[in-house]
Amino acid sequence: MSTDPTEVVRSYLSSFASGDADLVAAHVAGGFINEHTSALGSSCEGRDEYRSRLPGFMASLPGLRYEVEETVSDGDRVVAAYVLSAEVNERPIRIRGVMRCWVRDGLIERRVDYWDSKSFLDQVGG
Repeated sequence: MSTDPTEVVRSYLSSFASGDADLVAAHVAGGFINEHTSALGSSCEGRDEYRSRLPGFMASLPGLRYEVEETVSDGDRVVAAYVLSAEVNERPIRIRGVMRCWVRDGLIERRVDYWDSKSFLDQVGG
């Protein structure tokens, strides 16, 4: 796996398409901080806790894909604008968002995720 922060973040986001929780979790550090700013998001700390949540998260979004629109980096910090696509309640969804990530030694130490809960609810009929 690359240690270039931008490549680490791109690989991390691409790994969700595999549906493999171990592959996704392999991109984060042991003390990983996963912060969600969305009202519907759920934050956590620690790779083990994050890994334990991934199967449920991925099952709730069949066909989950992150399409990276743009990345901006400054040293070990990477901001990635993305489009999340999946299927929820047999409806295709597309949500635009942004993640701020801090990378050290080839692993993501922290991510802060910003996406619009209302847009999600409108698309899934909530």
